[in-house]
Amino acid sequence: MHVPDWLDAARQRELLEACRRWARPPAGLRTVRTPGGGTMTARQVCLGWHWYPYAYARTVADGDGAPVKPFPAWLGELGRRAVTDALGPEAAREAAYDIALINFYDADARMGLHRDADEKSAAPVVSLSLGDTCVFRFGNTETRTRPWTDVELRSGDLFVFGGPSRFAYHGVPRVHAGTAPGDELGLTGRLNVTLRVSGLPGPAPGGGRSGPRA
Repeated sequence: MHVPDWLDAARQRELLEACRRWARPPAGLRTVRTPGGGTMTARQVCLGWHWYPYAYARTVADGDGAPVKPFPAWLGELGRRAVTDALGPEAAREAAYDIALINFYDADARMGLHRDADEKSAAPVVSLSLGDTCVFRFGNTETRTRPWTDVELRSGDLFVFGGPSRFAYHGVPRVHAGTAPGDELGLTGRLNVTLRVSGLPGPAPGGGRSGPRA
């Protein structure tokens, strides 16, 4: 479910400032290396649980080895509100978000079609966009080939997928450079904040409640 302009300008700025803090080392923004020896063109930082191909850990197992940054309570509240607005309150009932993957795309970055399938939960995935507009390709649950739908995600847009589409293939084949809100946001490139429920044992590292308004 695509919800355009879900984050207003003030909330976009607040979320961007939080992303800049999270990107700092230790456990900061990194280049993800795949098992085949390649690298992802979008750089990433994680909160709550650290994702690397294709597992989760409490430390940056494929980077500096530092403990993963905590997942803040306010971000989980934002995720539940997003699901409620997009899919209804029933879908958000058990959405105890404890993972954030923040991906930074420059003008040349892409994300191949993939499924978010390393979690032990089928709770909806929440995607928040900041900065440059991208083409978001949302496919089917069986294959990386058609049918798929291309959606333009602009700064402030929300995209939520759950239920039968929770494990659909999706990716970003294109970023439209220079389309971010100018001085209003102050971001060159695109940030995507993806929230997931791990379903893994034990609480995620705790975080404070201060942050962008939910």
